[in-house]
Amino acid sequence: MNHVMNPVALGASDLRVTPVCLGTMTFGEQVAEPLAHRILDRALERGVNFIDTAEMYSVPARAETYGATETIIGNWLARNPSARGQLVLATKVAGPSRGMPWVREGAGMTAADIIASCEGSLRRLRTDVIDLYQIHWPERNVPMFGGLYYDPAQERTQTSILQQLEALATLVRQGKVRHIGLSNETPYGVHEFVRLAEQHGLPRIATVQNVYCLLSRALENGLDETLHRLGVSLLAYSPLGFGLLTGKYDAAGTEGPDAPRQARIARYESVRKQRWGRPEALAAARRYNQLARDHGLSPARMALAFCYTKWQVASTIVGVTSLAQLDEDLDAWGTRLPPELLAEIDRIRWEMRDPAN
Repeated sequence: MNHVMNPVALGASDLRVTPVCLGTMTFGEQVAEPLAHRILDRALERGVNFIDTAEMYSVPARAETYGATETIIGNWLARNPSARGQLVLATKVAGPSRGMPWVREGAGMTAADIIASCEGSLRRLRTDVIDLYQIHWPERNVPMFGGLYYDPAQERTQTSILQQLEALATLVRQGKVRHIGLSNETPYGVHEFVRLAEQHGLPRIATVQNVYCLLSRALENGLDETLHRLGVSLLAYSPLGFGLLTGKYDAAGTEGPDAPRQARIARYESVRKQRWGRPEALAAARRYNQLARDHGLSPARMALAFCYTKWQVASTIVGVTSLAQLDEDLDAWGTRLPPELLAEIDRIRWEMRDPAN
């Protein structure tokens, strides 16, 4: 049975999107262009109107594939000109380079960098306007991608939040961007972007795109209240815990000769070194996955339904490498988890906490 995905509003913006968003960071690395175009076709056929990408994709980030995902999407849009008007298209400007000198010269993210990155994305995407333009990670020093602790001694900020907002405002004023958002943000960052926007009459963020899944629920430790009270929408990424919550690693683990060869976490050491490669994350995933099976659900369906039904989430970003995966993710829409199952999920969290934060 297919359940209708009624569009939801993003923040105070006029953007209305499906509650499932197609993430595209596999396009250009695991997914070649012909298959990527078929996945885009299928998503549109099935009613998805929200596509998310980034200038640094595909992942894992390499100089050779920088911008490849946007180029693939742009080629698809050029072949399907009527599709652009049906879609909300989101992309991101990379934050400070984090060891990726091919993104830009210099280690920071200046106002000029934001504008140059946007113009590059517009060219690759072959579009005149980006519906939602997001800062991929903060310019200032914050713990992210598995980091746990804020260290004031590591601060290297060169471009203030106000300067970043003014650059984004220039893009909105020029008609190149409709609305703005953040990603991998903290409660402080969200509050400051909103405060300064209201104080100076600058664009207000509509969204924050942060990790949220059974293995990583730190968002519920304060950021969810911030988003709710400020009227900012959450775009949840990695709902399947980078594949850990599909069950495919339960027997073999994430590395070694028996690991699934084509899966991202098995193929790329850089990914395993981040939060998803922790033994504690795999141990917790195995518990959640068995809980799903005990309740007659596939692990992926339970993990997706968890995100799809949480009040904190406006739209859940799903990344796929096949048409079958896309269909499975969309078929999970409408699944309701009974209260007793949600209580068991919370009991596992109490015991194992958030190993992939």
